[in-house]
Amino acid sequence: MNIKIIVICTYIALIYWLSLHISFLDTLFFPTIGAFSFLFVTRSFRFTEIGKITFGAFVSSMIGTLIFWVYPSSISLFVNVLFTMWLIKRLNWNAPPIVAVSLIPFFSHSAHPWLIPVSVCMVLLGLMLFLFLAERIEKLWAGSGITKFGLNLLIGSKAE
Repeated sequence: MNIKIIVICTYIALIYWLSLHISFLDTLFFPTIGAFSFLFVTRSFRFTEIGKITFGAFVSSMIGTLIFWVYPSSISLFVNVLFTMWLIKRLNWNAPPIVAVSLIPFFSHSAHPWLIPVSVCMVLLGLMLFLFLAERIEKLWAGSGITKFGLNLLIGSKAE
């Protein structure tokens, strides 16, 4: 099992736990975290590219929140998706989960809708931090000579 995957799954579980147990953090967990996590783990992005995608997610969640705040309807949802897709193409953000993040205000029904963009930004910055730490751990372990078999024993799975 890949260390990055274990670290990212731990992070997602932590975010979910926080969103359940601290009332004003209810917008902290959103299903798209899984899509962003998988995207960041499976592609070899530089952190500048991940930062650009995180910025795009923040902007799209701001746009979605603003449009929902102005007039929550199917028409505003259509405008939101259309504008977000245009931004993704125009600014070459190359991350479809950005569209999903812009839809959060339309289904979350949070008492704190303006925390949605802040939550998206915080969660994705945290995801970047955990991914960075996972990469460092992998490099340390690779440099210390821990083999795949030793790693599998360490995390409790059988050797392949």
